Amino acid sequence: MDGASLTPEKEKLNALKQVLPEVFAEGKVDWEKLKATLGEDINFSNERYVLNWAGKSEAFKVLQTPTTKTLVPAKDESINFDDTEHIFIEGENLEVLKVLQKSYFGKVKMIYIDPPYNTGNDSFIYPDKFSETKSDYEKRVGDKDEEGYMTKDGMFKKNSKENGQYHSNWLNMMMPRLYLAKNLLKQDGVIFVSIDDNEVHNLRLLMNEIFGEENFVGNVVWERSFSPVNLKKHFSESHDYLLVYSKNLEVTVCNGLIRKDNKRYKNPDNDSRGDWTSSDMTVGPAIEDKIYEITTPSGRKLLPTNGRCWLYTKERYEEMVADNRIWFGKNGNNTPRVKKFFSEVKEGITPMTVWKHEDVGHSQDAAQKLKKLFNNKQYFDYPKPVGLIQRTLELYSNENDLILDFFSGSGTTAHAVMELNAQDGGNRKSISVQLPEKTDEKSEAYKAGFKTIADIAKERIRRAGKKINEDLGLKVSELEAKIKKLESELPTDETLAEIKNHQSKIQNLQSQDLGFKVLKLSDSNFKQWQQITGKDKQALEEQMKLFVDPVAKNATTENMVYELLLKSGKDLNSTIETKDGFYAINETELILVLEKANQEIIDAVIASKPQKVIALDKLFKGNDQLKTNASLQMKDAGIEFKTI
Repeated sequence: MDGASLTPEKEKLNALKQVLPEVFAEGKVDWEKLKATLGEDINFSNERYVLNWAGKSEAFKVLQTPTTKTLVPAKDESINFDDTEHIFIEGENLEVLKVLQKSYFGKVKMIYIDPPYNTGNDSFIYPDKFSETKSDYEKRVGDKDEEGYMTKDGMFKKNSKENGQYHSNWLNMMMPRLYLAKNLLKQDGVIFVSIDDNEVHNLRLLMNEIFGEENFVGNVVWERSFSPVNLKKHFSESHDYLLVYSKNLEVTVCNGLIRKDNKRYKNPDNDSRGDWTSSDMTVGPAIEDKIYEITTPSGRKLLPTNGRCWLYTKERYEEMVADNRIWFGKNGNNTPRVKKFFSEVKEGITPMTVWKHEDVGHSQDAAQKLKKLFNNKQYFDYPKPVGLIQRTLELYSNENDLILDFFSGSGTTAHAVMELNAQDGGNRKSISVQLPEKTDEKSEAYKAGFKTIADIAKERIRRAGKKINEDLGLKVSELEAKIKKLESELPTDETLAEIKNHQSKIQNLQSQDLGFKVLKLSDSNFKQWQQITGKDKQALEEQMKLFVDPVAKNATTENMVYELLLKSGKDLNSTIETKDGFYAINETELILVLEKANQEIIDAVIASKPQKVIALDKLFKGNDQLKTNASLQMKDAGIEFKTI
């Protein structure tokens, strides 16, 4: 504080920093970055403190180019499609993130991603020609084989370390995705990104630029392995990182380790207060009134050593012994230790930045558990442990939050969300996005019928849901047995309250959402206007037909419903009710008239009192009077009316 008042200039700069932290470098506005962020004069040239790389300007253009893609439902691949709120999207994640912008802007509480680590063996999408057009890019990343699967040649490029733009290629892939992801986060939302030593330095700088250095939360070191690889020349890496950033650190709250790590808690003396662990009863430096002789139950005489003293005064120590809070070991002969009960440990313990494998799992264990889920068949390499993702969820999500993973891999995040909900009764929703990357034809996964990574993920989520449901069934049976026992006892207020509590738990367990709806990235259901160059009369005539019927040849009514609700800003879990002649989205928020139009349908739509109505213009062909009347009637009723 310098005691000076806040000037209008500083006030505006602070406001700009809240909205666009990425345009500030070392506390000052970077005007070229501001122009680039706003889509103007994208040309980084001046030397200054900034993360720069080959193709950065082009990556900004890719980020800012809108998509015409949409999502279409795949109900036959889903579980409980109409009722579930978990979502699995199959498609290229940059395009998917663009599709989700309007419907999910500022709605996601937590993002976890496990992107390619850029080890030199990764294959991922990046433009090898920075001059290629958007249509060229879409053509390349849309290459498919005869069965409709993404081809390696069209979709992926191997990023070898011998490549002169090795780091740049990776940054060009990551930057637009992280910008779009940031838009989806709530103000108090956080993002976790798994990474290793190959790109952690660049990722930290990139995320400083996108999220703002002041929104850095932490760099977690995860002990992913517990046994050394002796073939390594120097060090056998046993860790990965999780970089954590907030959308706005000032309003972000860490829950702390609410569930706590209870693996260390046991109850060897059957204490009625439950499981406990023990801690040292000496401290330093020594304080005179805390130095006294203790006699153990076995008769051993003890004094604190090495310039230390006991934790408590003698009077307090005797109270602790009387309350059975001091532990002398099973034989009563050990140095005294303080019993700390699991039930009394303070909620919200601040997490450390080193996560041990015994607390959150390790790579080998994750692979074995996934293998077990697939009947001891290994279909996916290097999955993340469910416990690792659960730790992130415990720290920064609450029971009704939305979780996003747009590098879904084998579907660990979706699995972790369902499992944590089952444990704590939460209702978190997950959105998983995975590219239909083709599996190796020589792999066990391909031979088993899993043609893509997305196929493996979908089956993993199905099996995880089934296993969780079986476990919940056992819990329900245990609770029902307890209720039956209580009902045979005297109906005191205490037993009745306990019965009611068990019944509530059963209801929560039985209502767990263990399904997921599958949607796939697809071309729009509506023909797109193309700029005509030259004097191609036939091409112009084709374009003019769009004004007559903009519906694409392969469009279906259901697919149009999903595209229009997304482009109207409604989320994918919106309720869709089929009425006689129209579709009602979230009851009265939006009505779609897509199949037929007559005065009876118009009257029914107006009677529903919707906020907005969208109708296909071609439905009014040959009946301009109906269209005019519908428009006037909607206006009089205060309803927004639009035709396409």
